[in-house]
Amino acid sequence: MSRNAPSTTRRTLHYYWQVTRKHLGLFAALMASTFLFVALLSYGNPYVMSLVVDRVSEGSITSDQVFSTYGPYIVALIAINLVGQAASKLQDYTMYKLEIAAAYDLATMSFDALCNQSMSFHSNRFGGTLVSQTSKFMSAYQQLLETITFPFLPVVCSVIFTCAILAPRVPLYVVILMVLLAIYACVSYYMYKRILSLNEKAASAQNQLSGELSDSVANILAVKTSGREDYERALFDQANRNVVERDSKRMWASLTRGIITAAITVVIMSVVAVFIAGGNAWFGITPGTLVMMFTYTYTATNQFNFINNGLQRFNRAFGDASGMTATLDEPRLVADKPGAPAMVVREGTIDFQNIGFYYTDGNVKTPVFDDFNLHIPAGQRVGLVGLSGAGKTTLTKLLLRLSDIQDGRILIDGQNVADCTQQSLRRSIAYVPQEALLFHRTIAENISYGRPDATMEQIREAARQANALEFIENLPQGFETITGERGVKLSGGQRQRVAIARALLADCPVLVLDEATSALDSESEALVQDALKTLMRGRTCIVVAHRLSTVASLDRIVVLDHGKVVEDGPHAELIKVGGEYAHLWDRQTGAYLE
Repeated sequence: MSRNAPSTTRRTLHYYWQVTRKHLGLFAALMASTFLFVALLSYGNPYVMSLVVDRVSEGSITSDQVFSTYGPYIVALIAINLVGQAASKLQDYTMYKLEIAAAYDLATMSFDALCNQSMSFHSNRFGGTLVSQTSKFMSAYQQLLETITFPFLPVVCSVIFTCAILAPRVPLYVVILMVLLAIYACVSYYMYKRILSLNEKAASAQNQLSGELSDSVANILAVKTSGREDYERALFDQANRNVVERDSKRMWASLTRGIITAAITVVIMSVVAVFIAGGNAWFGITPGTLVMMFTYTYTATNQFNFINNGLQRFNRAFGDASGMTATLDEPRLVADKPGAPAMVVREGTIDFQNIGFYYTDGNVKTPVFDDFNLHIPAGQRVGLVGLSGAGKTTLTKLLLRLSDIQDGRILIDGQNVADCTQQSLRRSIAYVPQEALLFHRTIAENISYGRPDATMEQIREAARQANALEFIENLPQGFETITGERGVKLSGGQRQRVAIARALLADCPVLVLDEATSALDSESEALVQDALKTLMRGRTCIVVAHRLSTVASLDRIVVLDHGKVVEDGPHAELIKVGGEYAHLWDRQTGAYLE
């Protein structure tokens, strides 16, 4: 068994109990109704019938004595079935209500955990796998709840009522029966623990399969244009075969457990057969008690038989839930301090003071910044340039606190970004990346994403300033056009202008542009550049660019090399200096070749 399996199971139960505790009344009603339902219908009916059999064995009665003799038994049976059926319906109601309420809470818990994790966390995981884990985490709770309700609670009832009713009449039989049932339960639990790790491995394989499928489908254009369908199919087939292999191991382990517990069941029924056959002759047991012995033993054995299936469902549920449990247990690499205040940005002065930062991949540290300093006055437009790996994009992510620095401070208007809430920080910064981040929603919803209370007129004005109004109005459904997943229904230039319109409407004091025009054609770039000029007006701007024409007109250009500032100044001055920036400029404009 996996060493981590018990702790994973305990952690899963911890999260499920957190949700169940919020609806403790429903849970208690479910348990009580199940107990009453089983007690009355499975044990109350046979008990009354045993009394009837004993009365019949005492001798025959006349027809006019039927109701006077058996009337109380008839009334008892009707009452037992009436209350038992009512308890059954209450069980159904409380089960549905609890499952619905818990599903909402578990979905919220999972969503919050995923949304509040760092970008490093998401960069190392398949999005499809996380979605699959969330779905399985929710369904596993339902499976566990149903398994507890049936068969495990009926098993407890069978032991309690069998002992309570039969022990005073046939104590030896009850002792033997309880010993055999205890052996059955111990064997089932021991094998359950052995199979638990197999279920977690099977669930992990299923999650990997979902991740491979999601990755291939999400990048289907790259697959097709590269002619790599066979390669992706081979990856998927390998993951699929891994699922089959692990499911097969789980199947054989479950079958082995079933065979062993079935053998114990045969022994139990053999014992009851002997007692029923000779019970009256050897011990003077009445016919009614013999009927109860058989009925209760048969019921208890059936309930214990379901333990095998119940433990298998437990195994599968805990295995399915293990992925999201690990995710919920994952420490937040970027977290708000308790009671952190909201950031209020009025001017937009930015200071990077003595920044030290490194990425960690496994146990390997990759340093990016060491004692890095940069001051950006309010309202200044600053370009960040340099070769790939110089730290340009990393610097913007640290400003947005998508990762936390190890040393130093980042200040906006004198406020440490690490001391304020992440949401208030990011609502003060408009971010436009190289690939526009659009939702599978209407264009209007995408533009107003950072300001959901915006009116339609404000949305239209933002689109106009972003040079997006014309193409939007030419679409069949205008602003109500669904953009498709990640905006696939729009061209690159159209997506970027929608993203700029969103930033305009958000009206943040700080603006970060990360390669916002590098993937565009010349015509789209001209429209986007014009929109960006409008967007940058009156804001503190950080513009990351490889294409130097994007930053040439800015107030200031900072050249980075391996996490260090090697040049800093306006375009004209840096050209005169003839350093790294001039070298890059010459290469892009062709002067270097000439």
